[in-house]
Amino acid sequence: MAPLSFAQSATQSATKLVTIAVASNLKPAFEEIFKGFKQTYPQGQSMRIVYGSSANLASQMRQGAPYDLFIAADESYPLRLVEAGLTRDRGVIYAVGHLALITNAVATTTTGLSLNADPESIKALLRSAKKIAIANPDLAPYGKASVQYLQAIKIWGDVQDRLIFAENISIATVYVSTGAAKVGITALSLAKSPELSTKIQYVALPDALYAPIQQRMVLRRDPAPSAVALYDYLQGAVAKQVLANNGYSIPRAD
Repeated sequence: MAPLSFAQSATQSATKLVTIAVASNLKPAFEEIFKGFKQTYPQGQSMRIVYGSSANLASQMRQGAPYDLFIAADESYPLRLVEAGLTRDRGVIYAVGHLALITNAVATTTTGLSLNADPESIKALLRSAKKIAIANPDLAPYGKASVQYLQAIKIWGDVQDRLIFAENISIATVYVSTGAAKVGITALSLAKSPELSTKIQYVALPDALYAPIQQRMVLRRDPAPSAVALYDYLQGAVAKQVLANNGYSIPRAD
């Protein structure tokens, strides 16, 4: 998504449109959470939700995009906005994400691909794959974690020339679900999405093989009251349960 122009920003200000920027890995869980939020807070009906990579969303905020709340896929991008003086405060870590290895379901059944949690089987699968989809590590925290994982299992040199970089983790997942790539690494939360249950197979990857994916959210300076309400709602029991059901860990209080 291109940064909003001054005219667009002015129009949004005039209509008091509240825009929420959400990392793409969070989409299935956030849609469920936001549905509940709108039932409790009718003002949520007028909110606009923008999904994308954390790097792109943060860059757009630095360039003036009027995002009242930034729900990121890591800590680094929100904290850079904090350092730039663009946020109300340091925000909070609302979830910890995890990686999953995924394969195209059709390819798994028709080509004899074997997907299981055995480390040597995973290495063999990755080495045999002609294309491996991951998010761009320069844009997406889950892409960065994917690279760390491949380096930790010592096959980075074997597979790096066969990696397909997607702009964000959702697109990397689509590459596998549509068969453009037979294998990929994605967010566990996306791998668990019901809409992908017949399109992919997955196995969670060991947390110890990549840096913790601590996901932080921050409010911009002088946020709209409805954005503050959503920020608070995301820290409540209902939202936390949805996040847990979608494959996230819930951190201790920041």
